[in-house]
Amino acid sequence: MIGRLVLAVGLALAVPIAASAQDDDLIELNAGMVSAIDQLGLPIALEQGFFEEHGLDVTIANPYATGVDALNALQAGEVDTVQVGVPMIGAVVRGMELVALANYSGNAAQMGSDTTMALVAREGSEISGDDLSTLRGKRVAASFGTINHLYVLALIDAAGLEVADVDLVNTPPPDMTVALLSGGIDAFVGWDPWPIVAQKDVPGAYEVVRGGNHISYLGFNVAMRDWANENGEILEKFLAALSQADQWMRQNPEDAAQIATRWIPGLDPAVALEAMEYNIQQADRRLSANNYAALHAAVETLHGLGFIDGTFDVNEHINSGPIVNVMADHPELFSDLPEIPADVAIGEGYSFQP
Repeated sequence: MIGRLVLAVGLALAVPIAASAQDDDLIELNAGMVSAIDQLGLPIALEQGFFEEHGLDVTIANPYATGVDALNALQAGEVDTVQVGVPMIGAVVRGMELVALANYSGNAAQMGSDTTMALVAREGSEISGDDLSTLRGKRVAASFGTINHLYVLALIDAAGLEVADVDLVNTPPPDMTVALLSGGIDAFVGWDPWPIVAQKDVPGAYEVVRGGNHISYLGFNVAMRDWANENGEILEKFLAALSQADQWMRQNPEDAAQIATRWIPGLDPAVALEAMEYNIQQADRRLSANNYAALHAAVETLHGLGFIDGTFDVNEHINSGPIVNVMADHPELFSDLPEIPADVAIGEGYSFQP
């Protein structure tokens, strides 16, 4: 099996997992991911040899804590492509020439999809899923500029509250459990595995709400515009391998959970398995008009609330060509997913109209 993991131990080292007599025929590509269950399609494609099947030699960087960290690595030229969601929005507004290429997590067949997100509270916080207005006055951790930020904003809106009614605390996902345990926060929103970890590690912690279709999940494979324009054929190979990995993950959640424990440090196998059951509900690499609409809605929401200084035309920052070709050339990789409704299906030259 071809591929490498860049290990962050002192200096970053490229460690080959295996070798092959055909190494010289493979196309090298450097990819990045965030330390989250919903990003596991990337290492699965590596470990199962799907990249090699499609003629690629992929190196995966040591998983980043957040999408902001991943984008910093992309901008620095450390990787060719990363998996990121909401942080892409702020980066584009600040002038980064990014394009989204496909979903790593989301749903092309419907608008709402947030099964991998949850709000977890400490014992005694008196926050209730039956009455989200109980968030008023509470200290709630979120990673600003990420998908969990967008999720908590949606929960606040569903509660009939204003953003100012809740004390939002900018916190990296790995630190949320510690903050909850110490009593520094009343609750946090996060992606798996962190909500599940907190319920196991913090006495009395409980899940207030999970999912609920409050938002349409944003989780994209992204690259710099110029690189993507010059490497369309490579991207098709890359996305085909990832789509193959997604299908394998949907069909083998227990094995996929075991792979997760090798890529997310300290992840308990039981936690990984529980998280994977949620994750496979959003493992849909395809793009449709729903995904354009989800990105547009997120941009408008963050701008309207003053979290970003401007907006942009999503058509200019989604390059759907490679995944549309994969969908056409390899329909078998998506045969176990719900069919994309005809009114939101996209093809070559598609343009989203809000």
